[in-house]
Order: sequence, then C-alpha cells, then structure tokens
Amino acid sequence: MTTAFYAPPEQFRGRRVVLPPNETRHAVRALRHSPGDEVVVVDGTGGWHRVRLEHTGQKQALGTVVASARNVGEPKAPCVLAAGVLHKRSRYETLVEKAVELGVTTIVPLATMRAERTDVRYDRLRNLMIAATKQCGRSRVPHLTAPCSLADVLVRFPRLTAFCCHESGAGRSALPAALQLIPSSTGVLLTIGPEGGFAPHEVATAQRAGAQLVHLGPRRLRAETAALTAAGAVSLHRAA
Repeated sequence: MTTAFYAPPEQFRGRRVVLPPNETRHAVRALRHSPGDEVVVVDGTGGWHRVRLEHTGQKQALGTVVASARNVGEPKAPCVLAAGVLHKRSRYETLVEKAVELGVTTIVPLATMRAERTDVRYDRLRNLMIAATKQCGRSRVPHLTAPCSLADVLVRFPRLTAFCCHESGAGRSALPAALQLIPSSTGVLLTIGPEGGFAPHEVATAQRAGAQLVHLGPRRLRAETAALTAAGAVSLHRAA
C-alpha cells in the first residue's frame, strides 16, 4: 500500500499543498522523495489527493494536486465507540489506534463509576489517530470527544442503533447476531465499560435509553479487547 501523508485543510491553497514539517521530514529524509514523485495526501476531513511534489527541501515540501476523491476508505455509516477510560494509558492508546483501523468514526472516552481514571491525553490520542488514519488507508480522522458519562453519550447520539456490551447480556444475543438484524448501512453506537465493566445502574440506564443488551462471547475479555471485538464485528458486518 502506498504511504499516505497528512496535511490539514489549511495547508491547501487551491491545488497547491504544503506538507507540515513532520510530514516533510518523513517524505524527504525517511522515504527519500524528490521533485516529480507522486504521493497520496489526506486532509483528515475526507479529502484524498494524489499530489505531484515540486519542491522537497529539508524543512518544507510543496506539491500540486493532480487528482482528488472524497471519503476514500471510509465506512458507509457512522460507528461511534464509547469506551470506558482505562487505568493504563498505553492500553487505551492501543484501543484508540486499532479502533481507527476498524472504521470507527467517533471515539467517546466514557467516565463511568468503575473507571479508575476519567482523563485522557487528547493531543497524544489525536496524533495516534492521524497516524492510524494514514496507515490503514482512510481519509477522515475520526472525531475524539471529551470524556462524558454513559447517560450523556446515549442522549448525544439518539439516531444511532445503540448496543450495550456487557456480561449480563449472556443469554441474550451476541453482538454479531444482533447486527444481522439491521441493515449494514445503519449507524451504530457501541458502549463498552472499563475494567470491571458497567455498574448495574449503568446497564439499566442504557436499556432505558433504548440500547440493546448484547454479549461478546463465552470468555471474559479485557476492556480494550472487548471494545475492539465489538468494533470488528461492525466492520465485518458492513463488509459482508
């Protein structure tokens, strides 16, 4: 797969684009691109561009857009992943990075009763999301919201079909089976608790708001594994 570069919309002037300094270093020093080479540049808002480089200095690379497309690599409908903030930042960073690869369009850090922390390093997560967007061939960097409660996230996305993934869903449908009952073009909200899962009153809140209680299989999963299992189920449902 061709290496993609990222330049936010403000780096474009008509059909001209200036790569940011970090992308310039990658293009020029690491990959040894030179004038005349064509590269892929995404703007993070759905713009996908084939760019012919005209100048490749050590501090700045300039190019001209020769072809463009919209929403390359993007899912056909929203997939919002609301996942409880984890105690180990590195594990939550892995969750966020892989969620981008699986086609999640919005990530909501959930502040829940059993979460040992509710803060996230926004800039760090945003940079990981940009890198993952480039790596997996997407053109739109998913939205990362501020931490919020489960009740708030259910109110924020009322038009999406919501699923509450929880061990108490045993005896009910597994998420893949529940997804088979809705069109693949349906927008989906997935809610996943932190270590220890959702508290009983949070599960009740989700059900009162219309979320369907589902399980993710017979084994106990780490929180980040559960989140990615759910996101992967949606991705495969849409690929079928």
